[in-house]
Amino acid sequence: MTSTPKTSSPPADQTAPEYRIALTREDINQLPIQAYEGPVRLVRSDAEARLAADGLKQEPVLGFDTETRPSFRKGEFYLPSLVQLASRHEVVLFQLPPGRIFKALKRLLANEQVLKTGVSLDYDIKQLRALDDFEPAGFTPLEPLARAQRIKNQGLRGLTAALLGFRISKKAQCSNWSRAQLTPAQIQYAATDAWVSLQLYQRLTAGPMPEPDPETT
Repeated sequence: MTSTPKTSSPPADQTAPEYRIALTREDINQLPIQAYEGPVRLVRSDAEARLAADGLKQEPVLGFDTETRPSFRKGEFYLPSLVQLASRHEVVLFQLPPGRIFKALKRLLANEQVLKTGVSLDYDIKQLRALDDFEPAGFTPLEPLARAQRIKNQGLRGLTAALLGFRISKKAQCSNWSRAQLTPAQIQYAATDAWVSLQLYQRLTAGPMPEPDPETT
């Protein structure tokens, strides 16, 4: 088990801030950066995947995301190298073997009893199925929940700023996710994206939202 470097994070009992209907890039860039600082589990083998999945399948909701090695040349194309799942207790990073998905992870992604939430889910699922086919179930996208609250920002960074009041770093987004040993910056970035997805779902489904900031309506 690996922990990401310590960074500031909102305390669990902090009152949720008023949300913002629409934020510009400049608005977002003025917010403080925060990141996940809890335990992170790196999974690299089938045995580790089975153990991690056994714990995750006990959770009602998981934050979900994937990472793919970026393409910089014409005709170059890669499929996902990493699947991130965030529970209430930890974030699990599944480093996928070449050309396949761990069987235990596939069963979890097909488990309709365990809700998986995040942004751009259709694309992520399509890419994962191109790598190793499975029947996805239990996926709930954040975008419709945000639209129901009239929030115009739909990406993960924008939703985090609008609903949670902080900014997440995207510096590691274009790094090589297929490398055998992820860097501390990659681990923190990947864990934060999954953790934020879970926080956003909890925020959007917690009940009536406070009135939005009138300056952004």
